[in-house]
Amino acid sequence: MTARIAYADVEVGTELPARTFPVTRADLVRYAGASGDFNPIHWNERFAKEVGLPDVIAHGMFTMAEAARVVTDWAGDPAAVVEYGVRFTHPVVVPNDDTGAEIEVSAKVAAKLDDEARTVRVDLVARSAGQKVLGLSRAVVRLG
Repeated sequence: MTARIAYADVEVGTELPARTFPVTRADLVRYAGASGDFNPIHWNERFAKEVGLPDVIAHGMFTMAEAARVVTDWAGDPAAVVEYGVRFTHPVVVPNDDTGAEIEVSAKVAAKLDDEARTVRVDLVARSAGQKVLGLSRAVVRLG
């Protein structure tokens, strides 16, 4: 499978469809099981507060993966993402209620990198509760 977006059809400034991802404590428990990361800051409110956090927080890699979905959904092929990196700037705090938290992600094409390889750099912005949660969030994507 290859990216469904053609390199020739993309310009610097092209905005990807923004997405909002809900995050509940149940999501964190499922992610812990899948990833093997059972750190109690991700499920135990008492422990999280004892170590100075405001509440349970989402796994950094969970947050990173949710943001990447904006790019993989746009490209149409997860393998089109050839490089991806972020800096964690603020945790996603997940309260123990019916609504949990949300991660709001927007992205745009910031540069056309290589015409021959058909690669672009996509810059992402991820926020939760009004706070930027990922910094320098960038993906290199090989387009069709």
